[in-house]
Formats: sequence, structure tokens, C-alpha cells
Amino acid sequence: MAEVRAEIRLPTQELRDDIPFFTKVLGMRMDMIYPADDPSVAVFSGHGVRVRIEAGAQEPPGTLRILSDDPDGFADGQRVITAPNGTRVEITELNPPLAMPDTVHSFVVRRLADQAPWVIGRAGMHYRDLIPDRLGGSIIASHIRIPYGGPVPDMVHYHTVGFQLIFCYKGWVDLVYEDQGEPFRLHAGCCVIQPPEIRHRVLFASENIEVIEIGVPAEHVTTIDHDMELPNGPPNPESRFQGQRFVHHEVDKAVWGPFRLAGFEARDTGISDGTQGVAGVQVVRRTGGAVDWAAHDCDIHFTFVMGGTMRLESAAQAPVDLAPGDAFVIPPQLAVRYADPSDDLELLEVSLPGVFATRSVQAPS
Repeated sequence: MAEVRAEIRLPTQELRDDIPFFTKVLGMRMDMIYPADDPSVAVFSGHGVRVRIEAGAQEPPGTLRILSDDPDGFADGQRVITAPNGTRVEITELNPPLAMPDTVHSFVVRRLADQAPWVIGRAGMHYRDLIPDRLGGSIIASHIRIPYGGPVPDMVHYHTVGFQLIFCYKGWVDLVYEDQGEPFRLHAGCCVIQPPEIRHRVLFASENIEVIEIGVPAEHVTTIDHDMELPNGPPNPESRFQGQRFVHHEVDKAVWGPFRLAGFEARDTGISDGTQGVAGVQVVRRTGGAVDWAAHDCDIHFTFVMGGTMRLESAAQAPVDLAPGDAFVIPPQLAVRYADPSDDLELLEVSLPGVFATRSVQAPS
């Protein structure tokens, strides 16, 4: 195959001033310079980029970002430098720590009937935002669908997150994960957590598949891994990814038990244990009996209505009738009641942290 290279061209007025800057200050290698008697072009390479400095070029000087795992040891610790040719150089962290914003609590109700727009996102998937204000950037909850079944144009990638859940709401999807062996099918009612930076890939989806995806924080980086091939070997279920392990909860193996609210029961997904208490995920269904008012002390409390109907009553606003596809967020200490639940009511509840307290309260006057 023919060799192909790419380079970025930047202007200069005086090349002799730029040579020591790009070689000594930025530590790049000069690969080319000409003409010999009066140089007007020099090409430098380093740090994953090739730069052509050319006298009289018409482009603006631009910005060059250099990412280092020791930014304080690069360029004498300077974080912003202006090159002699006018190029702005920013030196920053190669792997910045994950920023977890403080939660800005609010009472949120998102109804499917209100026709919030579906947006085409990564790999052609359709996204519907379930928490528009993102609680101050602390969480994103998306209702995702793929209208047409078949292969998904995805690549091996990972997310820099604190917590991430994929819950299959309808249909099925084939997935493969780092250290988890061969690809498997995630069926409706089942879920997985994607621990921080676990490599994975979406392979194939049924027609009209729908999933609920939760990510913390709301803004997080997705990185393509061009080197890893999946599956990457025999399964190693005890692998830890920044303290969390992969969890695949299967509905046909679920065990139902008491729920924190009277009149309901729940199946725990094991996600609180898998994340070491970072988050908890339960599927809740109606059992019968009285439904009381209650409040919680959880930082983030998100619920998606998967089936049936109910009326959400609260001390914050007028009652709201909910149906499948609706979602709500209840802030700490707010008195609420899941009133008039239908016998087939089924809820997906996600909490951060995984364990929290609930207390019965008096009905608001």
C-alpha cells in the first residue's frame, strides 16, 4: 500500500524564531526544512501530530493542545504558551480525573405523551432525554431505540464514567464485553452495568429494540479503542474496573423480595454489590394493599414506568397520571405517594447511592 501522511499547516512570519520553540520548548523533532539557503518551510513531528510551519501561509495560527500525564513537567510547567508564529499552545492532563458535579436537586416528571423529541445520536441510535435539566450535570438518563434490526455500526469503545446502566426495555441486543467471554444476548427485562472504562461493543439488535441508559455524570467521554479485539479471551468475571465489576442481571433468574414501600415487591439486580454501593437498581411491581406517603434521603432517585399506570402525588405539584414510557425524579425529603397503581404496574428504580433510607410521612395538607 502507498504510504500516506497528514500534517497541519500553520503560518509564520519568521521561521528561525519558531524552530527553537517547537524543538526545545515543545520537544518535537524537526523532520524537514527548506530551501537550504533561506528556509521558509519546516516540518515538525511529535506527541502524535505532524506540523508544517510555512512562511506566508494564509491560515490563522490556530491552537495546539498537548496532553501529558505530567503537565507540570512539560514546558517548565506552563499551561498556556504562545509560539513565535502566534499559535496558542495549551498543555493539559492526558487523563484528567473524572469530575462529579454536585447534584442540583429538582422534581422532574417526563411523560412520553408530551412528545419530547427523539435525537439521532451515536451509531444511528435514537435518544430521548428523560432528565432535561440533568440535575446540574450529575446524571443523564436516556430512552434509546433502534427502529430497524440488524447489525449495529459500533466499534470497541469505553466510557469514562462513575456509573453506567443499560436496561433492555423491549426487544433484545447482542453485546460483547472485556473479560466477559463470548458475545451474549441481553433480553427485555435484563440489564448490565458498564463499569468505568470496560471495553465493549454493540453487535446486533432486534427490530424496535428500546433500552434505558443511565450515565453518571451527565457529560462523560467516550473513547474508541482501535487496538482491542472482543472477545479478548476466556471470561474473568472477577475483573474489577476502578473498583466495580461487570454485572449481567437476567430476568429469568431473578428473586423477588420485599420493597421499601408497602404494597410493592422488587427484584434486586445485584448492581449495588457490583458497584460497591455506588448505585442500586431494582425492578418493582405491585402486590396489593394500602399505598402510603413516604420520603427518602437518597441523593439521586430516578424511576421509569415500564408497564401499567399510577398517579404520582407529591407535596411539590399537582398529581400526575403516569403510563409506560414516563419517568420521574424525586428529590430527597420530598413527600410522595404512588397512588392508584394498576395491578400490572412495573417500575425501574435507579438510586445513587445503592442503599438509602425511606421513611413514612404524613400526607401533605
